[in-house]
Amino acid sequence: MQNQTTPNAPDWFQRAIDHPAYSRFVDVEGCAVHYLTWFDANNGAQDDNRPGLLFVHGGGAHANWWRFIAPFFAASYRVAAIDLSGMGDSGARETYLPDTWAREIGAVLDHSGLGPRPVVVGHSFGGLIAMKYGAEHGAALSGTVIVDSPVQDPTDTPLPKPAPPSRSGPSIHADLSTALARFRLMPEQPCENAFITDFIARTSVKQVEGGWTWKFDFKVMGSRRFGEPYDEELKALACRAALIYGDKSAIVSRRTVTYMSSIMGPKAPVVEIPEAHHHVMLDQPLAFVAALRAILDGWARDPL
Repeated sequence: MQNQTTPNAPDWFQRAIDHPAYSRFVDVEGCAVHYLTWFDANNGAQDDNRPGLLFVHGGGAHANWWRFIAPFFAASYRVAAIDLSGMGDSGARETYLPDTWAREIGAVLDHSGLGPRPVVVGHSFGGLIAMKYGAEHGAALSGTVIVDSPVQDPTDTPLPKPAPPSRSGPSIHADLSTALARFRLMPEQPCENAFITDFIARTSVKQVEGGWTWKFDFKVMGSRRFGEPYDEELKALACRAALIYGDKSAIVSRRTVTYMSSIMGPKAPVVEIPEAHHHVMLDQPLAFVAALRAILDGWARDPL
């Protein structure tokens, strides 16, 4: 996969995005689902005894959100990151449902050569879908790491759902620079690491007739992403679980953390990342890597 130089990026970041990443596709119910691997699945994967690790992005995002995180784990794990359908370089569907996205996770786990009992790490909406997969197929996983995904106590006032789209189709910008200037994190938040948001913006756009637009199907943002009983799925999670969250998150409150921890149990790691908002791995990428490493190392020393 072709890499790019990001101005003003620190050495660790440039080394990470320069690490070879392989682009692959798998057909899932008639849709081409794209994913990246940080190992050559066509070259000796069957003899690779490293455990597997799959990253799942948030709503409207894509696998490149993990490009500067995944290489930190590539020496010890077979690492992959998925583009869920309707996002990134995956194909579009007529209808998007959590059930389908969960099946896409399973298809990539099977197709990518990650091996038996991998760990799935999901951010935000991706953490909810990872939880759904783990509730249904957790016995085949070593664990699920939930990253700033809100599972509220059902007795609490629900979080406000995203407003319905105000347009009937995606915005098309006349040129690349205009599109990049319009890039925003959702929910909106500050991020001091402009070299990261610049990289993500540049990997989030595509050229279409008439200009440039975002790499997600407009219908995804109005789909049933939040209609699942995620509290029940967290309770039904059939594997170990861990939670990583930002102490300044707009959507995961301390009360939500307490509720999720009570469901996951006293042995489940719960890690707060200081000075991180909802997009934890953008705000504090190295702290996020350290937290995830500690969780994975702890699980590896105490395999089920």
